[in-house]
Amino acid sequence: MSTYPNVNGSKELIKDIVSIPSPSGFTDNVIQFVEGQLKELQVETKRNNKGGLIATLPGKNTSKHRMLTAHVDTLGAMVKEVKSNGRLRLDLIGGFKFNAIEGEYCDIHTSSGEVFTGTILMHQTSVHVYKDAGDAKRNQENMEVRIDANVSNAEDIYELGIEVGDFVSFDPRVQLTDNGFIKSRHLDDKASVGILLQLIKRLKDENKQLPYTTHFLISNNEEIGYGGNSNIPPETIEYLAVDMGAIGDGQSTDEYTVSICVKDASGPYHYGLRQNLVELAKTNDIGYKLDIYPYYGSDASAAIRAGHDIVHGLIGPGIDSSHAYERTHEASLKNTEALLYHYVLSDMVR
Repeated sequence: MSTYPNVNGSKELIKDIVSIPSPSGFTDNVIQFVEGQLKELQVETKRNNKGGLIATLPGKNTSKHRMLTAHVDTLGAMVKEVKSNGRLRLDLIGGFKFNAIEGEYCDIHTSSGEVFTGTILMHQTSVHVYKDAGDAKRNQENMEVRIDANVSNAEDIYELGIEVGDFVSFDPRVQLTDNGFIKSRHLDDKASVGILLQLIKRLKDENKQLPYTTHFLISNNEEIGYGGNSNIPPETIEYLAVDMGAIGDGQSTDEYTVSICVKDASGPYHYGLRQNLVELAKTNDIGYKLDIYPYYGSDASAAIRAGHDIVHGLIGPGIDSSHAYERTHEASLKNTEALLYHYVLSDMVR
């Protein structure tokens, strides 16, 4: 396996990023963090109107560009209703199910900047009171937030400054294990954001000149479907989304290799780019798996749907239990970082 010099740095960076609340629509703090990291590397950045971040490394060829993207926005929720029992009803942000967050600690972010903690629970949680505690549907009607405050009705909640439309973020519960695992919410896609930052750092440390001007888009709306379909320079030929590899029954992706997606719900990815990535992995002894993600779309597929004339691809570390309490291994981070390093130094497929 091709090695990367500082995987521990990658893990610590990912830990920092997942610890910053950033459900789609509430990403300014995490964008500021990434912006600060790039500033330390003396990389110029700019914000797009949607609040995403674009960094550019100049290349020898300025007429053909590459673009790599990863997203910092995550799953989350908004306050849908202030309930008469002193609890909150939620509306979900992103594609996941209520059962994935049952029992989770959360933060409620008020418009004034105050943050209140809480727990996401079934209304019928107590088995000593509710006969259907185990059978009741985990849905918007039955799930609610128990606020860590002395509240018993809607008026008490309003007095705290909590109201409809306040963002709710989930405790990531990030842990780094001694045997190389990192488990946390929101590894989709903050693991890949950390990987791109480490890639840029390596290129700067080694004073590498890229063959093509290369842009790095840190998008902030991917979980709701439109993070990376704008701000693509007209010179862009290749557009590579760096997102999570989906693990489950029938999948070849695992937590130890880089996953190269050949097709998702939007259709096949570019065959020539896929072949180039596979050849780079083989040549440089990088562990990889080819896979199809059946219920998945990326910023690259969003860009294709928007009509951009690009060569598009998708790779990423393998993430177990996606859109729930996720996990990957440092080996997958290493392999993904290594493939990206050799990719940005390689020739284009056309």
